[in-house]
Amino acid sequence: MADAYSQPSREWWAQRWIDVLESFGYARRLARARVYAREGNVLSLEFKGAKVVALVQGTAPEPYKVSISLEPFSDEQWGYVVESMAERAIFSAKLLAGEMPQNIEEVFTSNGLSLFPFTKFDIRSRCSCPDPANPCKHIGAVYYRLGDRFSEDPFVLFQLRGRSKEQIIEALRQMRSKTETEAEVAPPVNPAEMDVPVSTTPDLTLERFWHYTQQLEPSLVVIAPSPSSETVLDVLGPIPMKPVPPLSAAETQTSIQTAMEYLKSLYQNVSQQAILRAMNGIEENN
Repeated sequence: MADAYSQPSREWWAQRWIDVLESFGYARRLARARVYAREGNVLSLEFKGAKVVALVQGTAPEPYKVSISLEPFSDEQWGYVVESMAERAIFSAKLLAGEMPQNIEEVFTSNGLSLFPFTKFDIRSRCSCPDPANPCKHIGAVYYRLGDRFSEDPFVLFQLRGRSKEQIIEALRQMRSKTETEAEVAPPVNPAEMDVPVSTTPDLTLERFWHYTQQLEPSLVVIAPSPSSETVLDVLGPIPMKPVPPLSAAETQTSIQTAMEYLKSLYQNVSQQAILRAMNGIEENN
């Protein structure tokens, strides 16, 4: 029988949780924990605030009590995180649709935080069993069941850090609503109040749209790649393609993967060329 906790079909964020935990060691204990989780020994699992409490049936007649928690982020830290999420439309869209964005960890690391446990000391866990080891197989079983919960609802991962699904969605909506309102009420720009006189402003044409004739201040110009590795290809997903004889379904899938890899290499080359041209343009203007 295949191990339910080593399947490639798991949602990436749930698998990431499992991978992080298994990277801390405890191979033998976690192997037994996987059996407990797979065979239904975790009788109940619920949240009490940011803490997870569970009942796990062991060899004793009475189930053991397990609690697991991570260090919750402060209100200020969550404020920075939500603001960063709101700034990237694809993050807001996916989260509001109940999906975890592929590069969500970047939002946390850019604010000096780690969404997933960074070391084994970031996890606080207790079990009422007599086993002095931590994690014991009962705690380990809850780790794996949490991974299942993450697959069902990615917001559970945020709850471990102190924010519920409702709080995240409401904060995102408020942030986006505030941004849209500010854009609507922003006063129109009066050319007479600008530093550059209207008479000296060049006519905007398609050929001159990206041309800038003024002196650039080198210290204020930064040319850098996008902070996200996500491209339009990642957003759109795999190219839909039906098997066309004589190609089989497997051969069609291979063709799709080859095409995606080729398109990604094109995106990479175009990005590099764009940065080089931009840097050359700055040198010419200076």
